[in-house]
Amino acid sequence: MEELPIEPKGIFWQDDFVNAEHEQRLIEIFRTELKWPDRPGRISLHYGYTFDYKTFGIDPDIPYKEFPEWLQPLIPTTESRPPEQVCLQYYPPGAGIPPHTDAHMAYDQLYALSLGAPTIMQFRKGENRVDVDLKPRSMMQMTGDSRLHWTHGIKKRKNDTLVDGTVRPREDRWSITYRWVREGECECGNLDLCDVAQRRNGVEKEKRSVKELAAKDS
Repeated sequence: MEELPIEPKGIFWQDDFVNAEHEQRLIEIFRTELKWPDRPGRISLHYGYTFDYKTFGIDPDIPYKEFPEWLQPLIPTTESRPPEQVCLQYYPPGAGIPPHTDAHMAYDQLYALSLGAPTIMQFRKGENRVDVDLKPRSMMQMTGDSRLHWTHGIKKRKNDTLVDGTVRPREDRWSITYRWVREGECECGNLDLCDVAQRRNGVEKEKRSVKELAAKDS
């Protein structure tokens, strides 16, 4: 993987993590063999530990779920151990995810594989906004500044406008997010985004419902 020459620093990238044929086999599995939640908008399935959308950490009340056979070849091998949490998400056209950082207390490394249609992810830090085009079959790793000090999200909209002015309609997209449980505590000290720094300063991380998060991004 190579680091993208942009701000924020720490975004590593690999094109064609899987080939087009493998991608189509996966999408067929996603469409026909998996049981998804029956609700509109972005929906998720969890493997390993379950991701908690209220705390952005691990849900301690749901048992560990073994990785299915189709997922095994997709695990990044750049880390010393497999991830403890993997989330498969389906984004129908127009769906997004609010700007956020994954909990610093719970997680260390963060990877994301994009499948299906492309979409624009926006990184934010104060007044700074940086768009990254998530291409199909690409693997992205967020480390350092991009992981800890910038939020990332996908706006709810039917079309993305590219740098050259091209308007690209959104289509069906899937992502696989891989998270490694942090060993020790985060020492970044970011009081705005780090739940460890907030706890040390007597501030409890705000817990918001999925409905409230979705409303914020609408």
